[in-house]
Amino acid sequence: MSLEEKQQDNWLLLTPDSLNIDDASSFVTSSSTGAVSVFIGTTRDHFEGRKVIQLQYEAYVPMALKQLKRVCEEVRMKWPVHRIAIFHRLGTVSVTDASVVIAISSVHRQEAMEAVHYSIDTLKAHVPIWKKEVYEDGEEEWKENKECCWTAGHLYSNGSVSDALTIGFVLFEKLFSTVSMWTPLAEEDTMGG
Repeated sequence: MSLEEKQQDNWLLLTPDSLNIDDASSFVTSSSTGAVSVFIGTTRDHFEGRKVIQLQYEAYVPMALKQLKRVCEEVRMKWPVHRIAIFHRLGTVSVTDASVVIAISSVHRQEAMEAVHYSIDTLKAHVPIWKKEVYEDGEEEWKENKECCWTAGHLYSNGSVSDALTIGFVLFEKLFSTVSMWTPLAEEDTMGG
């Protein structure tokens, strides 16, 4: 399932298809900006001495898109950026393929670079996208990001994806009902809009 939201200043994409880095870079590039910073997260072929053959991503897509919008809002509150593109793969991602692309433009390079760094860290900490590593020996392991806020240190290597998602949703709802940084930013959010 793909989900895309493209507005004048933000382009958010969650898709099982290959990510087009040129599309992200072109979207944020403007004659009024002097900097474009791009982060590309790729699948590496190893983890802690084990050979990785692919990654598999799953997401709670509607909530993931909502949280990506919040990342964009927070970036805009912190830095004077021009445009933001955040693309993330879902499904199977082969070694060397891009899993995530973040492109941000601004008048000066420091703002764009800091905004990209903040965006990837915040995405990994707050957006409900889960990653499973598939190893050469056939074993699979759900991974948590060190920044991840809702898994509370749990790895889901022995549980099913439904167990991981259920635990993640419960913790996610509990966390976001208590963390002021992630409370609704707009009045319509509190009115079910």
